[in-house]
Amino acid sequence: MSKSGTIRTGIGGWTFDAWDDSFYPGDLPKKRQLEYASRQLTAIEVNGTYYSSQKPATFAKWASDVPEGFVFSLKASRFCTNRKVLAEAGPSIDKFVNQGIAELGDHLGPILWQFMATKKFEPEDFEAFLELLPKTLEGRPLTHVVEPRHESFQVPEFIGMLRRHGVAAVCADHQDYPMFADPTADFIYARLQRGTDETETCYSLEALDQWADRLKTYASGKVPEDLPLIAKDMPDEVRPRNVFAFFITGGKVNAPRGAMVLKTRIG
Repeated sequence: MSKSGTIRTGIGGWTFDAWDDSFYPGDLPKKRQLEYASRQLTAIEVNGTYYSSQKPATFAKWASDVPEGFVFSLKASRFCTNRKVLAEAGPSIDKFVNQGIAELGDHLGPILWQFMATKKFEPEDFEAFLELLPKTLEGRPLTHVVEPRHESFQVPEFIGMLRRHGVAAVCADHQDYPMFADPTADFIYARLQRGTDETETCYSLEALDQWADRLKTYASGKVPEDLPLIAKDMPDEVRPRNVFAFFITGGKVNAPRGAMVLKTRIG
């Protein structure tokens, strides 16, 4: 295939005290940190939306601060996912989606639905949750990615379910949480969480090269041969995919540098 999807690399949020020294210029006002970060990176995952709602004007301000092509991923409210019966999440989902995120316009990327590490896979209830996720918002298509963190989700039935709904699962590089490397949607969403503060580039240069190759493989429509698949006997169609890779949690001090170096490795 001659065409590949767009690969974006980024970090979680843009405010972190350590970044005042390790990432931002010393004379940069805090109110301009998003403006600066969005010109060094190509995406940011917003964690604040997980804990509280924002005003439409806030989303509009974020959109005005970033350049064309930059994308925000929003972590959905915990009230949507931290519940015993997911099928009852409809009102919370509607509240989250309609709080004003449409103000981001073309800068709105995937919505991340993260689940408790204790939440087990209950097929009927989880599919009912997927059916609640809106496909559009004010005429714009919405894309969704789920992050289950319990090993019971690592079954072909779950992969098939996501493909029916066109929803991605987080390809998590984490020491405890399961990885979902099987493509299930028209984009890939990786959360790279094994970095260290002692490593200047968050991940080692060797690891960054390895992930650059993986992300380029995904973008071309293929699947990296060195990542474990859950549904090996259920290959998805080969098609170009957009790819998101966020440096999260581990090695947070140097996460911006890791994202920038990975960006250069991708070319």
